[in-house]
Amino acid sequence: MEGKRFFNYQQIIIVLILGSAFLLFQFLSVQGSVHYYDFVLKEINVTKLCANQTILTVNGLFPGPVIRVHKGDTVFVNVTNQGNYGIAIHWHGVKQPRNPWSDGPVFITQCPIQPGSNFTYQVIFSEEEGTLWWHAHSDWTRSTVHGAIVILPKEGTSFPFPEPDGEEVIVLGSWYTGDLNEEVNEDLEEGVDIPHSSGFLINGELGDFANCSSETTYRWSVDYGKTYLLRIVNAVSDDEIFFAIAEHNLTVVGLDAAYVKPFVTSYIMISPGQTMDVLLTADRPLGHYYMASREFLTENATQDHNNGSAIIEYTGDYHFSSFPIFPHQLPQVLDMKAAMRFTGFIRSLANEDYPVDVPENITTRMFITVSMGELCENRTNCNITAGSDNILGSTLNNISWLNPTMDVLQAYYRNISGYYTADFPDRPLIMYNFTDDSDDPDLVITAQGTRVKVLNYNESVEIVFQGTGLLDGAGVHPMHMHGYSFYVIGMGQGNFDNETDPLTFNLVDPPKANTFIVPKYGWLAIRFVANNPGVWFWHCHFDRHLSWGMDTVFIVKNGDTEETSILPPPSNMPICTGYPDISIKGRKNDDGDQIYL
Repeated sequence: MEGKRFFNYQQIIIVLILGSAFLLFQFLSVQGSVHYYDFVLKEINVTKLCANQTILTVNGLFPGPVIRVHKGDTVFVNVTNQGNYGIAIHWHGVKQPRNPWSDGPVFITQCPIQPGSNFTYQVIFSEEEGTLWWHAHSDWTRSTVHGAIVILPKEGTSFPFPEPDGEEVIVLGSWYTGDLNEEVNEDLEEGVDIPHSSGFLINGELGDFANCSSETTYRWSVDYGKTYLLRIVNAVSDDEIFFAIAEHNLTVVGLDAAYVKPFVTSYIMISPGQTMDVLLTADRPLGHYYMASREFLTENATQDHNNGSAIIEYTGDYHFSSFPIFPHQLPQVLDMKAAMRFTGFIRSLANEDYPVDVPENITTRMFITVSMGELCENRTNCNITAGSDNILGSTLNNISWLNPTMDVLQAYYRNISGYYTADFPDRPLIMYNFTDDSDDPDLVITAQGTRVKVLNYNESVEIVFQGTGLLDGAGVHPMHMHGYSFYVIGMGQGNFDNETDPLTFNLVDPPKANTFIVPKYGWLAIRFVANNPGVWFWHCHFDRHLSWGMDTVFIVKNGDTEETSILPPPSNMPICTGYPDISIKGRKNDDGDQIYL
């Protein structure tokens, strides 16, 4: 409590001392052009699946407004919250050099912007080029609060592929009926599964295969012979997605705002959080064609019902009376081979203009298991029966993340103790057969904790993420890192072998991404250099896994110079007050009684 009082008393002093300094640093850090956007969060009424519903949006748009910049620009976004609960915005894939204050995840780099309040984000673009996106990073509000970011090449430069004749932003989303945040909070308290979506969206519409939706299906007109750049965003909350366009091939040229060696494919598999730049040449007979999205499932989970769909319409004078052609090349829901085959094609451009710089002299190695688990108050008072009344959780190295009541960044920057511990382990406490479907309580029972990993500036880091089969929870996990992109140097099935698997690592042209999947019953190896000081979130981009605790934080220390140190904070960071205890000790059942397990 002493730390909290100190933080509150210092607000006036912080404003006076750092306010003008921050403004100076803002303008010193700006490169390229400067853009300004106003985001007003407000509720609107929509009708989908034959029912009226109220959703939270930005500027009344769903999906939200597109931010357009050139590489190296800076954007100031003033967010005004006219909704009913606190919110924050994350600029997904934007590295924000030295500027974690505007990264956005609640209780990690800020507390929520309260209803009736506003906060201005400074979004600093650096090496990103291509397509990214922004979304809410509080509760499950990103299901309706999201939009694309288009990052054009620097003025005077061009794409590393022929200039397209046009472009189209395609945002893949998921639709939930009812009050999603309320339902999720109830499910978290009860320790049960979280709601599954009722259908998939393309640019905010469910399409022809959902009830009461065909009249609003999204339509896009193309001219025969022209080539278009599709900027595809997977804003789906909880599913990998297959996507295809009937009778057309797609040429993938970018992933997560980094260019890749172009490759031709009849479909893509895109993880939640990922973005892809894809070329489409309109070279088929004049007509109407479906573009469609379908979930890719790898675990025993509830299957959503409808394919998302939109329609491509060729312009011209022709008669068209039948239904649009459906993309029969779209893989089936459980087609693991199709998903892995597509992922295996992705390689960095790795040429003179777009070189790779994979770290080789590794100073920090981590081995992190991604697992399902069960929470209880202590390991001696647990119901050890699988499928028991213990609270469902998810873990990294058998630790289920617990949000603090003050964001980690404030606590770290102001050296306030009691909100986190710097002891996230570099490897699991217990080594076992990770890919075995096990209910062993010594492996399944996990503890909540706010445990972070601290890295020195400029460390070269290698992480191997290992998927597990605990609680029959084997599946893919799209791991997302804030503040960085990383090189995907390896991926494989089974348990990672520290002697043989490194021999297969790709250090020549590995993909560079901010989100990438850990395969089901498999492993993912990545590398990056810790050269962006700050507090940066690591988490699975399935919202249910994030909510259950498959998260952690990396703190990267300052370097030795001002130019390698965190920028000073804005003077108006949202205040962290009035938030409940969300640990298992603070959870209550439907009768209002304390839960003791």
